[in-house]
Amino acid sequence: MPGRREFIKAGVAFVGCGLLDAAHAQTGQPLRREVLVSGKRVKTIDVHAHVAIPEAMALMGMKVAPQTLVMDGDRIRAMDEQGIDMAALSINPYWYKAERDLAQALIKIQNEKLAELCASRPDRFVGFAAVALQHPDLAAQQLEEGVRKLGLRGGSVGTNVNGEDLADPKFHPFWAKAEQLGCLIFMHPTGTVGFEKRLGGNGGLTNVIGNPLDTTIALSHLIFEGTLDRFPGLKICAAHGGGYLPSYAARSDAGCVTFPDRCTRPLKKKPTEYLKQLYYDSIVFTPEALRHIAAEVGAGQIVMGTDYPFPWERAAVNHILGTPGLSDAERVAILGGTAARLLGIKS
Repeated sequence: MPGRREFIKAGVAFVGCGLLDAAHAQTGQPLRREVLVSGKRVKTIDVHAHVAIPEAMALMGMKVAPQTLVMDGDRIRAMDEQGIDMAALSINPYWYKAERDLAQALIKIQNEKLAELCASRPDRFVGFAAVALQHPDLAAQQLEEGVRKLGLRGGSVGTNVNGEDLADPKFHPFWAKAEQLGCLIFMHPTGTVGFEKRLGGNGGLTNVIGNPLDTTIALSHLIFEGTLDRFPGLKICAAHGGGYLPSYAARSDAGCVTFPDRCTRPLKKKPTEYLKQLYYDSIVFTPEALRHIAAEVGAGQIVMGTDYPFPWERAAVNHILGTPGLSDAERVAILGGTAARLLGIKS
């Protein structure tokens, strides 16, 4: 396995906040936790984990702060410590304002470097292709190339593109390609214009409230604007438990009953029923919250997430194992079974 120098040279950087236990770091001896459900070994898969590609970021005058760089060995040790066998890596989009030629060059570097990393450790990593969604036809090409040529297992997108909702018809070529490929699209919040003013001040509300709200808005538009009717085969996984939507979805059904004049586009089914065809990561912090999402959308629609390297969820495996009301089969599905199916990972 490459050391830090070789790893950064390869063009991929894990950025992190020091998640290793002090004693673990001192000994340098990783202990790989094996996760068991009713005494049987379970393959665990983290669908929400981030990396950065410094070479691509440099094209937009950006760089990864040196003090935040984490060695690849540290990432593996963190996974071993938490009981995570594999991680699906994604890159949060920062390139949505790039012109077409720059976006094309940037995405090419990112996806090739990400594919190189995954190929070097196929037992531990798979990747989501980055796409320049501000150019939907190009994004469709990049997704196809990433999946079919580079071996990436799906695509990652933000929740809006410079304030434009993903349900806008201009993005139909991308959604059509995603449906055709049958691959998973991981959706991560990017922030919405106007949040900064209302959510400023103490508490980091642009993240704490703004990120899940951004996802709630994106999913709601995909439902109400008919995108999920137009492309019923889409496989979308929403970060952070889908934001607030699964927790208050019944209001979406009641809205069109209470104010029918505000629902001018007929849908093929009730808004809440679309939630059962989407997927959600498990980053909702409490067993009751995870139990509730499972009750609303079905445990088979939930996959494990950590948001690495950000220390939101350091005990994702325990979170799932400790959630009441789940059967053994449901725990196995959330821990990795559903993700393995969606990402084409062998058991």
